[in-house]
Amino acid sequence: MAYTAHDWQQTLAEKADYAESRLRHGAPVVALSYDKGILLLTLRKNQGKIFEVYDRLAMGAMGNPSDLETVRQFAVDFSHSEGYQRSMEDVSVQRVVSFAVSPAFKTAFSDPRRMPIVLNSVFAQVGDTPENDMLFVLNYDGEFHRHEGHAHISGNEDANERMHEVLHNVKIGNQKSAIELALKAWAAGQWKPEGDQSEDDENILLPSKDQQTKLLKEHLESGTRLEAAILDRDTQRERRYQLLDKETLAPFLP
Repeated sequence: MAYTAHDWQQTLAEKADYAESRLRHGAPVVALSYDKGILLLTLRKNQGKIFEVYDRLAMGAMGNPSDLETVRQFAVDFSHSEGYQRSMEDVSVQRVVSFAVSPAFKTAFSDPRRMPIVLNSVFAQVGDTPENDMLFVLNYDGEFHRHEGHAHISGNEDANERMHEVLHNVKIGNQKSAIELALKAWAAGQWKPEGDQSEDDENILLPSKDQQTKLLKEHLESGTRLEAAILDRDTQRERRYQLLDKETLAPFLP
């Protein structure tokens, strides 16, 4: 039997429904530029969700753990190959996303014989100044977009809107304010408001400070851990990427 264009469109719709249903309850990931670097933050239970890709480059993701590990390794291998064949300075997050990772996502999503890559991810590259930082969001279907100053991923569009409401038009200063804002955005993305918001209501519902604290406490008590890393802009260390330890994060926890 012939495989028609309608069949192909139907397959894509079913694959999108499948991926979105698997991602719907995932914990959001936030990336923010601040004066000394880029912060990536999320909460996780078992497997890590934030990783170094290359010097100046990092990624965070939510979705299928095996897909995450495959994509992480693919991005790392591509970056090191670029650095070897060209130079370290030529390795950019834009090339990693547009020439390596995105095509793999698109191939898996458009091929009727393959399962989609169930993963939403954010990629970051720290620059000499916050204005030179590069942040990309890559979706499960291979579509990607560059963002300025902040980027985030979550399980559904309502959560994305709440996170955007928290982050847009906010000037971030130091690391402390970046962590506080990232936790606020995470809570907005993870929060489930009671009842449905009317389509005519232009005011996006956001959790109060008490609701944010309660939500974070509930997740931590259930065995979830706060995970955060930075790409340091001005470090003298060999590596710019640094996972933040418990002592650094403790003052921000309830």
